[in-house]
Amino acid sequence: MSKKAIEIYNLVKLYKEGNFPVYAVNNLSLTVADGEYLAIVGPSGAGKSTLLHIIGGIDFPTSGDIIFNGKKIFEISKRKRSQFLMENMGFVFQFYHLIPELRVFENVIIPYLLKNFRLKEAKIAAFNVLKDLGMQNREYFYPNQLSGGEKQRVALARAFINKPRVLLCDEPTGNLDIDSTDVIRKILKTFHKQFQTTIIMVTHNLELAKDADRVLNITGGQLKS
Repeated sequence: MSKKAIEIYNLVKLYKEGNFPVYAVNNLSLTVADGEYLAIVGPSGAGKSTLLHIIGGIDFPTSGDIIFNGKKIFEISKRKRSQFLMENMGFVFQFYHLIPELRVFENVIIPYLLKNFRLKEAKIAAFNVLKDLGMQNREYFYPNQLSGGEKQRVALARAFINKPRVLLCDEPTGNLDIDSTDVIRKILKTFHKQFQTTIIMVTHNLELAKDADRVLNITGGQLKS
């Protein structure tokens, strides 16, 4: 039996619009195997990003449990949970979320510095991962000097730098042209194969989802195979 990377039980995220309940995630349960590449597809508003943000500890569920590495992550204190998730997960956002005032390598080293505080070592790691992603000679650029595809590669480098056990990708090619999308697809497949990283990706791009080991559909906050 495959080792479990993440276990999700009866997850609920409830909002209210006036007096009416709105379920972004509705009693959802899911098990993701260690080393699995999982794609979750669905239309806008189906609950994809909300689910991913909860798994990554960015959002908090109304109820339910997520177990990662044997720990119920929402029973850990906020400070320890942030550190635990940062050390074990990488997150790739659709809109990059690069800090405009920082140069490329400075954006990339942030997770590494938060983990071990060694600047010289962090810079070496950042330059190495940027080189792996074809971003050598862009290390000292600022985000506004990059194309959309280059910004996403920087975001990937930032997510990869700590070699996370789990990589969470929220519409990683949603704002990219066809050529840049192909580059990001190849990078994700290579990273998954090379490091046996568990990848959970949410996307509306059905072609991108074909790269995954398993594809699930989400609608109304519930999963369907």
